[in-house]
Amino acid sequence: MSLRWSAFIGIVGITAIAILLIGLSSCARDQQLSSLTIQPATGGIRGTNIPVNLDAGLNVQLRAIGSYVHPPESKDLTNQVTWSSNTTDMVTVDSAGVLTATGTGCGNALVSATLNTSKSNIATAYMTATVVCFTGTGPTGPTLVVNIGGGTGIVISSPAGIGCSASCGSVFPSGTMVTLTATPNGASTSATWGGGCDTINGNVCTVSSLTADRIVNVTFN
Repeated sequence: MSLRWSAFIGIVGITAIAILLIGLSSCARDQQLSSLTIQPATGGIRGTNIPVNLDAGLNVQLRAIGSYVHPPESKDLTNQVTWSSNTTDMVTVDSAGVLTATGTGCGNALVSATLNTSKSNIATAYMTATVVCFTGTGPTGPTLVVNIGGGTGIVISSPAGIGCSASCGSVFPSGTMVTLTATPNGASTSATWGGGCDTINGNVCTVSSLTADRIVNVTFN
């Protein structure tokens, strides 16, 4: 084989490798966003026995999930999207996707998450956030509100009245001792009680005597 022919073969081989590498690189860069969704798609601050002003500060963690192709996978884009609420006098949402009630209104709000993709396209997802209006019916007495700050689980009260997986509350007769039990589920394995409890024993929060409106906080981890 002549040196000229060997050199030609070498050039062809190098060119083929370069084309292959460019193709692989192009595929790596060519991952496309097929859909953007918000989890949960609906939800918010629940509890028909919570007066609107006591909703202030109750919050729910939202997640923005992107579905991609080439290769197919899902990504948590919560901190990469731009969050917005169309009714900021009722609920706000911060850059980390935390939806918070203002305590000045109730009803439905439209929350959006917008992502600017690498190709300058804009993808937007929506969810309906609800602050349930106080009905003004039922027993009279102080209101106990449970603010669930994150994770997944359910809180149940004894005596009955509270049973929820999102922030909620109930009215109890004045002086009632209320025991709240937090049970994690899904990806969460534990619960941490914050302020508002008189005593804490593991996943159990006790309000020894409910004589005035009170908010207790719990986070599922």
